Amino acid sequence: MLSTFDDYPIHQTPQPLAHPASTDRNVYDRYWANGFTADGALYFGVALGLYPNRSVMDCAFSVVVDGVQRSFFASRRAPVERGELRVGPLRIEIVEPMRVLRVTLAENDTSLACDLTFSARTAPVEEERQVLQREGRVMMDVTRFTQFGRWTGTIRCGGHTLAVDAATTYATRDRSWGIRPVGEPDAGAPPRARPQLFFLWAPLHWADSCSHACLFEDAGGRQLHAEAKLIKSYPSLVEVPAADDAGIQRLAGIAHRVDYQAGTRRARSGAITMLDATGATHTIEFEPIMRFQMKGLGYRHPKWSHGVWQGELATGGDEWEVAALDPLAIENIHVQQLVRARMDGRTGTGTVEQLIVGPHAPSGFTGLADGAR
Repeated sequence: MLSTFDDYPIHQTPQPLAHPASTDRNVYDRYWANGFTADGALYFGVALGLYPNRSVMDCAFSVVVDGVQRSFFASRRAPVERGELRVGPLRIEIVEPMRVLRVTLAENDTSLACDLTFSARTAPVEEERQVLQREGRVMMDVTRFTQFGRWTGTIRCGGHTLAVDAATTYATRDRSWGIRPVGEPDAGAPPRARPQLFFLWAPLHWADSCSHACLFEDAGGRQLHAEAKLIKSYPSLVEVPAADDAGIQRLAGIAHRVDYQAGTRRARSGAITMLDATGATHTIEFEPIMRFQMKGLGYRHPKWSHGVWQGELATGGDEWEVAALDPLAIENIHVQQLVRARMDGRTGTGTVEQLIVGPHAPSGFTGLADGAR
């Protein structure tokens, strides 16, 4: 099956580009981004995913204002053309690769709409390849890049129009692709082992730079994947490199400490310690300001979970008070927290994302979804 992208010299296999190299049904290719003000008055997220072996493309846009989170969801049959980044009224446009991205959500049956433009503050940061196995089968095999920037534009939310100013609205975006669990579960015998995942992801903005940390750990706290980076930021968009940047410093090691809020699996405070090649340490201490539920973008959402067939085209919405949610319900455990941070005498802001399912000895968790004491 040919598409217009086949006219470019970008093939990685003998197949046309519409055919993934892997026949794994969980192959995916995804856009994700968040935006926030440092005081927590506004936090939003957007996502669009393609699941070619499931013939599904879906998307979401979600906003937290005054403690209420509202979400728009849409799903469609996947297009043949890889450049068609549209699901119903939501569209992503690559204005300038690795520098400028536009997200529009046209008027629809929910209370959300937007016209937003992302402008890069850093070069894209390639994360190390993330490979996780479960009972001898590859559960996750992912490449991801993260990029820091600013947003400008407008959001319509709950009957109000919000101005989004690049001077006050920070941005983090990522692009990831590969294999990860999505959609309806596989048939066959259930796994012998209990579900277990510890994931911590912390992209942070500082006045003249950015930092990045990513961790996966097993039930005993052994690091399955760990990386940390210090990243040069640029005062103007025209200075931002569109590819690998010498200003990205890959550090030698990372450790973390999280003090959990009682009855939850999310941080009350914490610290991330990064070790550079000289042996010097950089410790980030953070305190959460507010939280964003990742189910607002489809992660473990009971209806709008990623890659699930919803029909040729379906749209919908959801709304809840964040403080009223059961923090240990399995669909609510995955969160991003907006944090104030300190490192090397400087202050910063950004996101600490946490997903902890099953036991994790360093955190004191022993069950599927027990909370901190």
